[in-house]
Amino acid sequence: MAGRTIVVDGETWEVAPTGRVTVYDRDQFGVVFEQGTGPERRRRFTRYAPVGSRSPDAALAELSERELVELFRQSQPAWTAPEGAYGAR
Repeated sequence: MAGRTIVVDGETWEVAPTGRVTVYDRDQFGVVFEQGTGPERRRRFTRYAPVGSRSPDAALAELSERELVELFRQSQPAWTAPEGAYGAR
């Protein structure tokens, strides 16, 4: 999914599926929120469980900006998330 962005508290974040596959890949998938590039990049992760059997890209495309902001508010910083290798660079 390319180019999906949201604005949270005046800051712009890119939103995409993480691509991480788990045993629950048909029920839920990881979502990454990224801001910036290089060493200044900030990342946050959460999981999303869409209703029905859709690809992660399609499921995220169907969410409104308000719903994506709610997912962002449930997310955790990369240094606390296995999807982000606990902040490893």
